[in-house]
Amino acid sequence: MARKKTGLVIVNRSFWPQSQVIGEGLLQFAEQVAEHHSVCVITQADGDLSGLLESKGRGKDVQVRACKSYTTSASGVIKRIAEAVFFMLWTFISLLRARPENVYVSTNPPVVVPFIVAVYCRLFGARYVYHLQDIHPEAANIVVPVNRVLFRLLQRADNYTLRHADAIITLSEDMKSYIRQRSGTQRPIHLLDNPSFEVTAVSTEKRTNGIVFCGNAGRLQRIPLLMAAIRDYLQQGGKMRFTFAGGGVHAPDVQALADTYEQVDYLGIIPATEAAELVNQHRWALLPIDDEVTKYAFPSKSSGYALSGAGVLAVCGEDTSVARWVEQLQIGVVCPANHAALVKCFFSLEKRGDENYMMRSGMREKLYIPYFAKELRHITVPGSMNGEINYA
Repeated sequence: MARKKTGLVIVNRSFWPQSQVIGEGLLQFAEQVAEHHSVCVITQADGDLSGLLESKGRGKDVQVRACKSYTTSASGVIKRIAEAVFFMLWTFISLLRARPENVYVSTNPPVVVPFIVAVYCRLFGARYVYHLQDIHPEAANIVVPVNRVLFRLLQRADNYTLRHADAIITLSEDMKSYIRQRSGTQRPIHLLDNPSFEVTAVSTEKRTNGIVFCGNAGRLQRIPLLMAAIRDYLQQGGKMRFTFAGGGVHAPDVQALADTYEQVDYLGIIPATEAAELVNQHRWALLPIDDEVTKYAFPSKSSGYALSGAGVLAVCGEDTSVARWVEQLQIGVVCPANHAALVKCFFSLEKRGDENYMMRSGMREKLYIPYFAKELRHITVPGSMNGEINYA
């Protein structure tokens, strides 16, 4: 007798508890669907993820197929590519064993794993939803130039995945437009914000008159520019404090600045819940991003910043999705990404009053993890909201 098919398979290299926000959202998504249908998660983990879920009373009736994780966001590009290929093979073997009817797959890792999901689903008649939290290879090409032949090959593979998905999820109108233009897909594209933990925002007068950065100090966050501007600002007598939390390739540069100036603190990597509270204590939250990458990605820390009620200081061009997001929601200010403008902006923030940058209540709930999980369920498994799955 043939084995029974799995109702839903979730494919994502990062999962709970290592991925404290997206991983929690995916776990809640899995738990909701598992109330009525079989669910399997294909991921990577450092230990016994199934045992950990059981010990914490989480993931009831959720099957886990996890291989070992070997890299972090600070690992070299070659190592991360090699691990992506390894995870692709793990995913394909796991799909053959799970025999899913529905698959959710995201860009973690990008291109190769979504492509292998698309191939499996085309061969075996399953449906899949493709969640693009970054658009690759374009985003990767900004950091490390990709060989032109390889670049086009990766684009073609990703376009195949996009054209055959039952539905697509992404983060911004700019990303949605680029996906349509590049792939020619006619599939429905849903916009869904990255989630964050719920926090109780404090009043402006109780906040520290300083600037906080929580997140990955990576290659796209303009960290060298920030370090130079902060150094110049402090040397000119600037009075605000700067607090950084998170890892990334530029973490040593942040640590070096903190070692040099008393007004700069570097806390290293801290839990997501602590990061949310840290932002909640500050008047300003720093959101730097490379302009070009905003066509292909959106800062994951943005939702947490918006929910905190801190004023968002976006360091980017005016004609970017990030700048429009800050201005349309009226949650902060935008500063051009150049040295002189940034130093001037720091001095201007010292003198600003107690502006209220709290998001409207109707928008806040759309950034919470439960809303993210519910929307994934609605998009990925049609009919599951009433206990039925529509496989059409």
